[in-house]
Amino acid sequence: MKFKYLAAALLSSLPLFAHAQTNVTIYGVMDASIGVEDTGAPGEDSRTVINSGNQSSSRIGFRGTEDLGNGLKALFNVEAGVALDTGAADSNLFNRRAVVGLQGSFGTLTVGREYSPIAAVAAATDILGQGFYGSNLSAFATNRLTRRLANSVNYKSDSLSGFTVNAAYSAGERATEPSGDLMGVSLEYKNGGLYLGGGYHVLERLATGDDKEWGVGAGFTVGAFEIKGNYLVGDQTGANNEYKNANIGAAFTTGSNKFFLNFQQQKIETGAKGNAVTLAYTYALSKRTNIYSTYAQLRNNARGVFNLQSAGTSLAPPATALGADPRVFNVGVRHTF
Repeated sequence: MKFKYLAAALLSSLPLFAHAQTNVTIYGVMDASIGVEDTGAPGEDSRTVINSGNQSSSRIGFRGTEDLGNGLKALFNVEAGVALDTGAADSNLFNRRAVVGLQGSFGTLTVGREYSPIAAVAAATDILGQGFYGSNLSAFATNRLTRRLANSVNYKSDSLSGFTVNAAYSAGERATEPSGDLMGVSLEYKNGGLYLGGGYHVLERLATGDDKEWGVGAGFTVGAFEIKGNYLVGDQTGANNEYKNANIGAAFTTGSNKFFLNFQQQKIETGAKGNAVTLAYTYALSKRTNIYSTYAQLRNNARGVFNLQSAGTSLAPPATALGADPRVFNVGVRHTF
């Protein structure tokens, strides 16, 4: 009789097991270009370079979900960067993203290495798609603002009347003060072609006070035209450390062609300032493959030594070359799978 009861219990549980279906996807981006770049520093000539990731960082990733039933899903995503010019991988294998979590009617909860709340706003309001030289990634490349959070717990709400909330806590995991902890939150609004967003971080980096990071951005799309802009601020502990990064850009699509124009200004409270302009063009050969070209130039003032940042490469004068004006031109190809 015990075997009959056991068999009946197993049979009755089969519909529950049927809900547990796992889907795993392998995906990636491969992006390489050839270009001519010049840091503008005295005594340095322009040079020809082969770079990886000028429109999008080259990467390979694995993501998947499992249906747990009753509207609940388990999810994971690990993503590794790769440099096509050398074949090298990131120093940390899954440095780009490495999370596991749950998704349901409550929203999405992830644990691991995740994008920060401000990063979501910055990405949504960069007309260059955080690719091409002159993107707002320059605000994150020098650690003025935090883009990715290691050792983090993250929450993203479902959309409610167009509003989405992102919240994160990243543990510094230090045994003594300062803790290195970061807490952040952002609010996004989407309605048709309109996007609005804002985010704020507090980072306990030094014992003398907390670093403050914040950013706001907006975007609007109507037909073939797009316009996006953002204002990002990193106020690190100490005097005259406040960094500001402002962007305004537009794009126009016609057929397989897309044209981009972006203006950027970087400033530090000391008086250092750099103004940059980017012209970019893409041509879609298919849904997954395109060619592109970019020209960008940055003019630093006498105190400035700012950089031009693309998705995978930074063009920066030496730290001692105050007032140097970097510029770059490149052509490349990008394939997604």
